[in-house]
Amino acid sequence: MKKNIALLAGGYSGEYVISIKTALTIEQNIDSQLYNVYKIIIDRDHWQHTTADGQVVEVDRKDFSLNLSGEHIVFDAAFIAVHGTPGEDGKLQGYLEMLNIPFTSCSAIVSGLTFNKIFCNHVVAHSGLVNVSKSIHLFRDRHQSIEDILNVVSLPVFVKPAEGGSSLATTKVKTKEDLMPAVQAAFEVDAQAMAEEFVKGREFSIGVYKINGEIMALPVTEIISTKEFFDYEAKYTPGMTNEVTPADLNETQTDLIRETARKIYALLNCRGVCRVDFILEESTGKLFFLEINTIPGQSENSIVPQQVRAAGMSLKDFYGDIIAECLRQRG
Repeated sequence: MKKNIALLAGGYSGEYVISIKTALTIEQNIDSQLYNVYKIIIDRDHWQHTTADGQVVEVDRKDFSLNLSGEHIVFDAAFIAVHGTPGEDGKLQGYLEMLNIPFTSCSAIVSGLTFNKIFCNHVVAHSGLVNVSKSIHLFRDRHQSIEDILNVVSLPVFVKPAEGGSSLATTKVKTKEDLMPAVQAAFEVDAQAMAEEFVKGREFSIGVYKINGEIMALPVTEIISTKEFFDYEAKYTPGMTNEVTPADLNETQTDLIRETARKIYALLNCRGVCRVDFILEESTGKLFFLEINTIPGQSENSIVPQQVRAAGMSLKDFYGDIIAECLRQRG
């Protein structure tokens, strides 16, 4: 008997459009012989499924179900494709956990931790697994002067919202005069921000997931941006970034990135597919952790689908493995 899978997309953040593209790729590559897929688009006002004939049906949030033509549809699992809040910060995960519905991403507490970049950095830095650049935690409701910031970190720095993705409101700051405007720009997106010291080097990204208790690493991608850094425009404008998969690395460097990513995934007790980003410092060859994305973008040409294909897998098999692993949670 086919399982019912809720494919959740949309969300409440500026990453809504990217989430819709991610969900389209996933929807097109889930095996319809094994699963009934119901795509549900969520925003602040509605959680809705649109049937093949165009009927729009609201989700019953009391038990996360649908009533379609008199049939009560309940879900065996949820495939979360919502970037940002509430799909990546633990809110949606907490809701599904209370209903005992398995889902494809990290738990609520892990999602909440990893969504806050500076809290996550503290945990990863404390582990000693990898280098983490020096940073300072900034709060919109606390006065922190330029001097307060520069007593902790040295220019140049990246200023970014502590909770957010796709490099929205992220600024590279080189001068003292540009620091507070960058902080204010980050505060327009989030009540918390971070200023993180710049590490000069090559940027890499790698997908990691778990199947049957084994943590698997996909091929490494090098991100070569035509802009000064991999910002929102560079990420989503065709031709602005060259993503090389597999990356041009020697065996030692490749193994370092893959093994470190697997260890970070295990340290944070992740589930589903995550993407870990690193900088390989130019002057020292040291590896620096940038961030972990627990709901990585998966539009057709995004990094994770590139890596899946480079590994010789089809997206259908890959998503099938992710769903099967998720269903094992229910046991």
